[in-house]
Amino acid sequence: MSNNAKIAIGGVAIGLFLWIWLPLWAVLLIVIGVPAGAYLALDPSQRRRLRRNRRRQIGG
Repeated sequence: MSNNAKIAIGGVAIGLFLWIWLPLWAVLLIVIGVPAGAYLALDPSQRRRLRRNRRRQIGG
């Protein structure tokens, strides 16, 4: 099993745990807020590199 598959399975397990034990607004805040906060914590040069890589993957 690849590392990406392990991370995906862990993410699903954490998501189900949060969904059961927390109210919906808290789950949405975590699911949307954590990646947004991580993106905003990057330097501008790191953000440019991330956008460039994302475009390259989408374009093929």
